[in-house]
Amino acid sequence: MVTIRMARGGSKKRPFYKIVVTDSRKPRDSGYIERLGFYNPRAKGQEVRLELKQERIDYWIAQGAQVSTRVNTLFKDAAKTAAAA
Repeated sequence: MVTIRMARGGSKKRPFYKIVVTDSRKPRDSGYIERLGFYNPRAKGQEVRLELKQERIDYWIAQGAQVSTRVNTLFKDAAKTAAAA
C-alpha cells in the first residue's frame, strides 16, 4: 500500500519533515517515491512553515494513496490558510 506521510530530517532537537509518498512497509526515513513538500515546525519570522505540491497530492490520493493522520491535519490547516488569504 502507498502512503503519504512525513520523513524526519534535521538535527537533534531541530526537526524538519519532508512530506513524501512511500510504500507503507518501508521504515520512516528510508527511500521514498516522491517528495510532495515539507513541514518545518520550528519556523520563525519569515521562514516558510509548510509547503505543499497540491496537484501532486491530489494525483496520489486519486491513485489510492492513504494519508497519515498528522499529514491529513496539515492538509486541512493549509486549506484553511489558503481560504483565509
